[in-house]
Amino acid sequence: MPKPESGVRRLGRERCGDFGRVHAAEHGSDFCQCVAWWVATWEEWGGRSAEQNRRLRSELFERGEFDGYLLYDDGAPIAWCQAGPRDRLTKLVRTFDLPPDPTTWAITCFLVVPAHRRTGVASRLLAAVLDDLPRRGARRVEAVPRRPPAGEELDELDLWNGAEEMFLRAGFEVVRDATPRALLAMNLSV
Repeated sequence: MPKPESGVRRLGRERCGDFGRVHAAEHGSDFCQCVAWWVATWEEWGGRSAEQNRRLRSELFERGEFDGYLLYDDGAPIAWCQAGPRDRLTKLVRTFDLPPDPTTWAITCFLVVPAHRRTGVASRLLAAVLDDLPRRGARRVEAVPRRPPAGEELDELDLWNGAEEMFLRAGFEVVRDATPRALLAMNLSV
């Protein structure tokens, strides 16, 4: 009997069902479908339904946009990280007024199923993604973690872009020191 799959895997057509298992109602994660940065504006995002987001995610899969990584534990997908060429996300580029750069990738989302939160899963997933990105042509990677207003803490659901501290521990540097989102970056070794 084969050993159940563990470790980080790139999303591909054969893993779309596992993407759905992470982005599921049972985890309270079925609304977004990791399409927030794919929608043209934040105003448009605010009026969307879960069904519209599922349709957009299906369209992304149909056109071959497999924009991330899944982490497996004992055969079960337990976490997701969205990562891909930054310039394909026009809302991200426009929001931060970024110059075009086809060698810069963006890490824009993390989702860990509730039973595995606060166990270091997101950090493990980030390390594996950073290890793989140079093989895919990335020379630089950026992240946009959310920051709390002064004197407040972020709710667990506000960490969907990843925790700033996690990126800093991984070697990212602050490029734009701003609230509500900082711009962090890391040059990758080839």
